[in-house]
Amino acid sequence: MPRMTAARAAVEILKREGVTNAFGVPGAAINPFYKALKEGGGIAHTLARHVEGASHMAEGYTRAKAGNIGVCIGTSGPAGTDMITGLYSAIADSIPILCITGQAPTSKLHKEDFQAVDIAAIAKPVTKAATTVLEAAQVPGVFQQAFHLMRSGRPGPVLIDLPMDVQLAEIDFDPETYEPLPVYKPQATRAQAAKALTFLLESERPLIVAGGGIINADASDLLVEFAELTNIPVISTLMGWGTIPDDHELSAGMVGVQTAHRYGNATFLESDFVLGVGNRWANRHTGYNMEAYTKGRKFVHVDIEPTQIGKIFAPDYGIASDAKAALELFIEVAKELKAEGKLPDFSDWAASTQERKAALQRRTHFDNIPIKPQRVYEEMNKAFGPETRYVTTIGLSQIAAAQFLHVYRPRNWINCGQAGPLGWTIPAAIGAATADRETPIVALSGDYDFQFMIEELAVAAQHKVPYVHVLVNNAYLGLIRQAQGNLGINFEVNLEFENINTPEIGVYGVDHVKVAEGLGVKAIRVTDPSELGAAFEEAKKLSVEHQVPVVVEAILERITNISMSPNVDMSNVKEFEEIATEPGHAPTAIKPLKV
Repeated sequence: MPRMTAARAAVEILKREGVTNAFGVPGAAINPFYKALKEGGGIAHTLARHVEGASHMAEGYTRAKAGNIGVCIGTSGPAGTDMITGLYSAIADSIPILCITGQAPTSKLHKEDFQAVDIAAIAKPVTKAATTVLEAAQVPGVFQQAFHLMRSGRPGPVLIDLPMDVQLAEIDFDPETYEPLPVYKPQATRAQAAKALTFLLESERPLIVAGGGIINADASDLLVEFAELTNIPVISTLMGWGTIPDDHELSAGMVGVQTAHRYGNATFLESDFVLGVGNRWANRHTGYNMEAYTKGRKFVHVDIEPTQIGKIFAPDYGIASDAKAALELFIEVAKELKAEGKLPDFSDWAASTQERKAALQRRTHFDNIPIKPQRVYEEMNKAFGPETRYVTTIGLSQIAAAQFLHVYRPRNWINCGQAGPLGWTIPAAIGAATADRETPIVALSGDYDFQFMIEELAVAAQHKVPYVHVLVNNAYLGLIRQAQGNLGINFEVNLEFENINTPEIGVYGVDHVKVAEGLGVKAIRVTDPSELGAAFEEAKKLSVEHQVPVVVEAILERITNISMSPNVDMSNVKEFEEIATEPGHAPTAIKPLKV
């Protein structure tokens, strides 16, 4: 039996589980693992500037390509605690990443040693498993189980903590005979699929709510096939955006209290049956007024996690199943019903959703200086084609993006949905671009998100990771300012100051162009909306030429309220800005405005 260090055995397992890239920051307590990583070869490593950044890179890497599992690595103590936010982000959105941390020697764990912290206990609430390995011979089994857990059931992250002596100890391990454990995913039965579709047969205005579980299951093609077979309109959740192209005749928009379309909410409120697949009824989708969301309609809920069914509200019928397995059966049953002439004709209902799509639009075309944010998204629609992959986290910038941008393919909207940590966008974009060099990536940040982990731009410069980063700058915590308005305050949310080194930008404070250039990337500042299109084209060109990110900073008007519900009620969304009343008001809308 071959003998090697436990750290080397761990590296060999990573390779046999399909890992080709890792993101991290070395340190004394994880250096034995880094030695094994170097000597073992086969795994490219990206050196992050912050360990939290490494965890977000791992998540972006996972989400960009089906089957990927991002790996992030850090030393003991603060490295692990820094990655907790990344683990929380991953488990909240059902994303598998593996976090590997170093640890003090086992004999020192109870002695308050330097940078020795019980990271497994800290990480337990935000992982599927968190283990400090105390016996070197257990390392292969712990890593094997980690990949099994990450891929089985509802996907999610795992943390493995390796004390130094455990990493260095030699064990018997034969990489050539290693095999991953079988993956477990619950499967719907034929009887369950047939039962679910009885609700469809009894309905007149059905909808499918397509969640992120469909993308995780790599089943978007099945979702579209089922929708086309039954002629049922599809509402995508924020995490499921891209399961069906925005310009598909059965795409009915998004629903919710923030990241929603006027026509999407209007259609949902007209429906009488909702089939939710791979979604979790998140509060930004349903709102808190559950009566408004559920009254007058029946629900079937399909989710890979059994305990998710009934968590937010009790559906009329629930199925614990992987989305792909369920959709395959739905298609099978629907084909039989159609052949027997039992499938209702929903043509008029489907057509009505497209009529709303053409009539209920928000205005994007403004010529104001400073720039109104809506115009930025209009110009993005013109500049970036259907192959574009967008990466963003939270804020008014993300909410407006969901209202105005268009997504045409699965995995082309990579958004931190539930956790929403500021600073996520830059490292997640780096991870996504590392995973897929062919798909053009456009990241989107408000100024505060951009400043949180701006140092990670240097990682992209060092490792030649090109993408375009659209930065909308109003020198405000815009979403928090808007939320404070409900309380009648505007307190500690303004970021403006007069930068003594860049007086030409007035009160917008941080000179993002200088900072970005100092970190080794290119940057363009735009103050006139008529110059946005040219700036985006130049950014695409410079990004390819120099193989680095290019930041396009749009200087916005200081205060713009974006459409949302003031009381978290999807039936009560307030339109703060002008709605579109003529086609020229929304020139890049999916359908020309019909008045």
